[in-house]
Amino acid sequence: MNEATEDIICRRLVGRTAVVTGAGSGIGLATARRLASEGAHVVCGDVDETRGKAAAEEIGGTFVKADVTEPEQVEALFRTAYDTYGSVDIAFNNAGISPPDDDSILETALDAWKRVQEVNLTSVYLCCKAAIPYMRRQGRGSIINTASFVARMGAATSQISYTASKGGVLAMSRELGVQFAREGIRVNALCPGPVNTPLLRELFAKDPERAARRLVHIPLGRFAEAEEIAAAVAFLASDDSSFVNATDFLVDGGISGAYVTPL
Repeated sequence: MNEATEDIICRRLVGRTAVVTGAGSGIGLATARRLASEGAHVVCGDVDETRGKAAAEEIGGTFVKADVTEPEQVEALFRTAYDTYGSVDIAFNNAGISPPDDDSILETALDAWKRVQEVNLTSVYLCCKAAIPYMRRQGRGSIINTASFVARMGAATSQISYTASKGGVLAMSRELGVQFAREGIRVNALCPGPVNTPLLRELFAKDPERAARRLVHIPLGRFAEAEEIAAAVAFLASDDSSFVNATDFLVDGGISGAYVTPL
Protein backbone atom coordinates (compact mmCIF):
# COMPACT_ATOMS: atom_id res chain seq x y z
CA MET A 1 0.00 0.00 0.00
CA ASN A 2 1.50 3.34 -1.00
CA GLU A 3 1.51 6.57 0.97
CA ALA A 4 -1.23 8.11 -1.13
CA THR A 5 -3.53 5.18 -0.35
CA GLU A 6 -2.72 5.34 3.35
CA ASP A 7 -3.59 9.03 3.42
CA ILE A 8 -7.15 8.43 2.23
CA ILE A 9 -8.07 5.41 4.36
CA CYS A 10 -11.25 6.00 6.32
CA ARG A 11 -11.75 5.19 9.99
CA ARG A 12 -15.07 3.42 9.59
CA LEU A 13 -14.50 0.58 12.04
CA VAL A 14 -13.32 2.29 15.22
CA GLY A 15 -14.17 0.24 18.27
CA ARG A 16 -15.47 -2.75 16.35
CA THR A 17 -14.13 -6.27 16.68
CA ALA A 18 -13.24 -8.30 13.61
CA VAL A 19 -12.32 -11.97 13.37
CA VAL A 20 -10.23 -12.90 10.33
CA THR A 21 -9.43 -16.51 9.48
CA GLY A 22 -6.41 -17.32 7.37
CA ALA A 23 -4.94 -14.07 8.69
CA GLY A 24 -1.32 -15.11 8.40
CA SER A 25 -0.90 -14.56 4.68
CA GLY A 26 -2.47 -13.47 1.40
CA ILE A 27 -5.93 -11.92 1.46
CA GLY A 28 -6.32 -12.62 5.16
CA LEU A 29 -3.17 -10.72 6.11
CA ALA A 30 -3.96 -7.79 3.83
CA THR A 31 -7.46 -7.62 5.31
CA ALA A 32 -6.25 -7.82 8.90
CA ARG A 33 -3.99 -4.85 8.14
CA ARG A 34 -6.78 -2.90 6.44
CA LEU A 35 -9.39 -3.49 9.15
CA ALA A 36 -6.90 -2.51 11.85
CA SER A 37 -6.00 0.65 9.92
CA GLU A 38 -9.69 1.57 9.96
CA GLY A 39 -9.82 1.25 13.73
CA ALA A 40 -11.02 -2.31 14.31
CA HIS A 41 -9.76 -4.66 16.99
CA VAL A 42 -8.63 -7.63 14.91
CA VAL A 43 -8.44 -11.23 16.08
CA CYS A 44 -6.20 -13.18 13.73
CA GLY A 45 -7.04 -16.85 13.37
CA ASP A 46 -4.61 -19.13 11.57
CA VAL A 47 -3.41 -22.71 11.79
CA ASP A 48 0.16 -21.46 11.20
CA GLU A 49 1.26 -20.16 14.58
CA THR A 50 4.36 -18.33 13.31
CA ARG A 51 2.59 -16.38 10.59
CA GLY A 52 -0.55 -15.79 12.62
CA LYS A 53 1.37 -14.39 15.58
CA ALA A 54 3.44 -12.17 13.32
CA ALA A 55 0.28 -10.75 11.74
CA ALA A 56 -1.31 -10.03 15.11
CA GLU A 57 1.84 -8.42 16.47
CA GLU A 58 2.20 -6.22 13.39
CA ILE A 59 -1.31 -4.76 13.69
CA GLY A 60 -1.61 -4.76 17.47
CA GLY A 61 -4.26 -7.47 17.43
CA THR A 62 -4.78 -10.85 19.07
CA PHE A 63 -3.73 -14.22 17.70
CA VAL A 64 -5.63 -17.45 18.17
CA LYS A 65 -4.29 -20.67 16.71
CA ALA A 66 -7.25 -22.30 15.03
CA ASP A 67 -7.85 -25.18 12.68
CA VAL A 68 -11.08 -23.94 11.11
CA THR A 69 -12.27 -27.49 10.44
CA GLU A 70 -12.43 -28.21 14.18
CA PRO A 71 -15.64 -26.94 15.86
CA GLU A 72 -14.09 -26.48 19.31
CA GLN A 73 -11.22 -24.41 17.93
CA VAL A 74 -13.59 -22.23 15.90
CA GLU A 75 -15.78 -21.64 18.95
CA ALA A 76 -12.67 -20.71 20.96
CA LEU A 77 -11.63 -18.24 18.26
CA PHE A 78 -14.87 -16.26 18.44
CA ARG A 79 -15.14 -16.61 22.21
CA THR A 80 -11.66 -15.08 22.52
CA ALA A 81 -12.76 -12.15 20.39
CA TYR A 82 -15.78 -11.51 22.59
CA ASP A 83 -13.94 -12.05 25.88
CA THR A 84 -11.06 -9.80 24.84
CA TYR A 85 -12.90 -6.92 23.20
CA GLY A 86 -16.54 -7.28 24.25
CA SER A 87 -18.17 -7.84 20.86
CA VAL A 88 -18.03 -9.73 17.58
CA ASP A 89 -18.97 -7.20 14.92
CA ILE A 90 -17.23 -8.52 11.80
CA ALA A 91 -16.42 -12.06 10.71
CA PHE A 92 -14.25 -12.46 7.64
CA ASN A 93 -14.38 -16.21 7.05
CA ASN A 94 -11.56 -16.45 4.59
CA ALA A 95 -9.40 -19.53 5.26
CA GLY A 96 -9.16 -21.82 2.26
CA ILE A 97 -6.96 -24.08 0.19
CA SER A 98 -6.46 -24.79 -3.50
CA PRO A 99 -4.18 -27.84 -3.69
CA PRO A 100 -2.72 -29.14 -6.94
CA ASP A 101 -4.37 -32.56 -6.54
CA ASP A 102 -7.78 -30.86 -6.93
CA ASP A 103 -8.14 -30.98 -10.70
CA SER A 104 -10.61 -32.34 -13.22
CA ILE A 105 -13.34 -34.52 -11.75
CA LEU A 106 -11.75 -37.37 -13.73
CA GLU A 107 -8.45 -36.91 -11.88
CA THR A 108 -9.44 -35.71 -8.40
CA ALA A 109 -9.48 -38.45 -5.77
CA LEU A 110 -12.16 -38.61 -3.10
CA ASP A 111 -9.74 -37.74 -0.29
CA ALA A 112 -8.69 -34.56 -2.13
CA TRP A 113 -12.34 -33.68 -2.71
CA LYS A 114 -13.17 -34.12 0.99
CA ARG A 115 -10.15 -32.16 2.21
CA VAL A 116 -11.02 -29.11 0.10
CA GLN A 117 -14.68 -29.24 1.12
CA GLU A 118 -13.73 -29.38 4.81
CA VAL A 119 -11.41 -26.38 4.66
CA ASN A 120 -13.28 -24.22 2.17
CA LEU A 121 -16.95 -24.92 2.95
CA THR A 122 -17.38 -26.68 6.29
CA SER A 123 -15.12 -24.11 7.95
CA VAL A 124 -17.39 -21.29 6.76
CA TYR A 125 -20.38 -23.14 8.17
CA LEU A 126 -18.59 -23.50 11.51
CA CYS A 127 -17.47 -19.87 11.60
CA CYS A 128 -20.95 -18.55 10.79
CA LYS A 129 -22.47 -20.88 13.38
CA ALA A 130 -20.05 -19.52 15.99
CA ALA A 131 -20.33 -15.82 15.06
CA ILE A 132 -24.09 -15.41 14.63
CA PRO A 133 -25.12 -15.92 18.28
CA TYR A 134 -22.86 -13.02 19.37
CA MET A 135 -24.23 -10.82 16.61
CA ARG A 136 -27.83 -11.69 17.44
CA ARG A 137 -27.34 -10.55 21.03
CA GLN A 138 -25.85 -7.28 19.79
CA GLY A 139 -28.49 -6.79 17.14
CA ARG A 140 -25.88 -6.15 14.46
CA GLY A 141 -23.00 -7.70 12.58
CA SER A 142 -21.41 -8.16 9.18
CA ILE A 143 -20.24 -11.55 7.94
CA ILE A 144 -18.12 -11.74 4.81
CA ASN A 145 -17.45 -15.22 3.47
CA THR A 146 -14.79 -15.76 0.83
CA ALA A 147 -16.29 -17.45 -2.21
CA SER A 148 -14.86 -16.89 -5.69
CA PHE A 149 -15.76 -15.78 -9.18
CA VAL A 150 -15.72 -19.49 -10.07
CA ALA A 151 -18.91 -19.82 -8.01
CA ARG A 152 -20.54 -17.93 -10.88
CA MET A 153 -18.75 -19.38 -13.91
CA GLY A 154 -17.57 -22.66 -15.34
CA ALA A 155 -13.95 -23.32 -16.29
CA ALA A 156 -12.37 -25.83 -18.63
CA THR A 157 -9.26 -25.69 -16.40
CA SER A 158 -11.21 -27.21 -13.55
CA GLN A 159 -10.47 -27.48 -9.84
CA ILE A 160 -13.64 -29.38 -9.20
CA SER A 161 -13.77 -29.45 -5.40
CA TYR A 162 -12.63 -25.84 -5.08
CA THR A 163 -15.31 -24.70 -7.50
CA ALA A 164 -18.01 -26.74 -5.77
CA SER A 165 -16.94 -25.52 -2.33
CA LYS A 166 -17.10 -21.87 -3.39
CA GLY A 167 -20.53 -22.42 -4.93
CA GLY A 168 -21.60 -23.77 -1.56
CA VAL A 169 -20.20 -20.73 0.23
CA LEU A 170 -22.15 -18.46 -2.11
CA ALA A 171 -25.45 -20.31 -1.60
CA MET A 172 -25.01 -20.53 2.17
CA SER A 173 -24.14 -16.83 2.46
CA ARG A 174 -27.24 -15.87 0.50
CA GLU A 175 -29.49 -17.96 2.73
CA LEU A 176 -27.97 -16.71 5.98
CA GLY A 177 -28.23 -13.13 4.78
CA VAL A 178 -31.94 -13.59 4.20
CA GLN A 179 -32.57 -15.51 7.42
CA PHE A 180 -30.91 -13.05 9.80
CA ALA A 181 -31.39 -9.73 8.01
CA ARG A 182 -34.12 -8.46 10.35
CA GLU A 183 -31.89 -9.12 13.33
CA GLY A 184 -29.34 -6.62 11.99
CA ILE A 185 -26.94 -9.20 10.58
CA ARG A 186 -25.71 -8.90 7.01
CA VAL A 187 -24.05 -11.84 5.27
CA ASN A 188 -22.33 -11.47 1.91
CA ALA A 189 -20.12 -13.68 -0.24
CA LEU A 190 -16.97 -11.98 -1.48
CA CYS A 191 -16.12 -13.31 -4.95
CA PRO A 192 -12.56 -12.39 -5.90
CA GLY A 193 -10.96 -13.06 -9.23
CA PRO A 194 -7.45 -14.57 -9.25
CA VAL A 195 -5.32 -12.80 -6.65
CA ASN A 196 -1.55 -12.42 -6.62
CA THR A 197 -1.01 -14.38 -3.39
CA PRO A 198 1.53 -17.05 -2.37
CA LEU A 199 -1.20 -19.69 -2.80
CA LEU A 200 -1.89 -18.70 -6.41
CA ARG A 201 1.78 -18.23 -7.25
CA GLU A 202 2.59 -21.70 -5.94
CA LEU A 203 -0.24 -23.27 -7.93
CA PHE A 204 0.64 -21.50 -11.17
CA ALA A 205 4.40 -21.97 -10.80
CA LYS A 206 3.76 -25.68 -11.22
CA ASP A 207 1.66 -25.06 -14.33
CA PRO A 208 2.63 -21.83 -16.17
CA GLU A 209 0.37 -22.76 -19.08
CA ARG A 210 -2.65 -22.75 -16.78
CA ALA A 211 -1.65 -19.32 -15.44
CA ALA A 212 -1.28 -17.87 -18.93
CA ARG A 213 -4.58 -19.37 -20.02
CA ARG A 214 -6.38 -17.71 -17.12
CA LEU A 215 -4.64 -14.36 -17.31
CA VAL A 216 -5.70 -13.76 -20.89
CA HIS A 217 -9.37 -13.75 -19.83
CA ILE A 218 -9.04 -10.86 -17.37
CA PRO A 219 -10.06 -7.57 -19.02
CA LEU A 220 -7.76 -5.57 -16.74
CA GLY A 221 -4.87 -7.73 -17.91
CA ARG A 222 -3.52 -8.67 -14.49
CA PHE A 223 -4.31 -10.56 -11.31
CA ALA A 224 -5.68 -8.65 -8.32
CA GLU A 225 -3.49 -7.60 -5.44
CA ALA A 226 -4.51 -8.76 -1.96
CA GLU A 227 -4.90 -5.15 -0.83
CA GLU A 228 -7.59 -4.59 -3.45
CA ILE A 229 -9.61 -7.47 -2.05
CA ALA A 230 -9.03 -6.20 1.49
CA ALA A 231 -10.53 -2.85 0.50
CA ALA A 232 -13.70 -4.64 -0.62
CA VAL A 233 -13.87 -6.51 2.70
CA ALA A 234 -13.53 -3.24 4.62
CA PHE A 235 -16.42 -1.79 2.63
CA LEU A 236 -18.63 -4.81 3.33
CA ALA A 237 -17.67 -4.70 7.00
CA SER A 238 -18.59 -1.03 7.34
CA ASP A 239 -21.85 0.89 7.48
CA ASP A 240 -21.09 2.19 3.98
CA SER A 241 -22.52 -1.13 2.78
CA SER A 242 -25.53 -1.08 5.12
CA PHE A 243 -27.97 -2.05 2.33
CA VAL A 244 -25.70 -4.70 0.77
CA ASN A 245 -26.86 -8.11 1.95
CA ALA A 246 -27.26 -11.73 0.81
CA THR A 247 -25.36 -11.13 -2.39
CA ASP A 248 -22.25 -12.14 -4.29
CA PHE A 249 -19.85 -9.21 -4.24
CA LEU A 250 -17.66 -9.63 -7.32
CA VAL A 251 -14.14 -8.17 -7.32
CA ASP A 252 -12.87 -9.93 -10.41
CA GLY A 253 -11.39 -7.34 -12.76
CA GLY A 254 -14.28 -7.84 -15.17
CA ILE A 255 -13.84 -11.58 -15.81
CA SER A 256 -17.47 -12.45 -15.23
CA GLY A 257 -18.61 -9.59 -17.45
CA ALA A 258 -16.41 -10.42 -20.43
CA TYR A 259 -17.45 -12.14 -23.63
CA VAL A 260 -14.11 -11.41 -25.28
CA THR A 261 -11.21 -9.49 -23.79
CA PRO A 262 -9.18 -6.66 -25.38
CA LEU A 263 -6.31 -7.58 -27.67
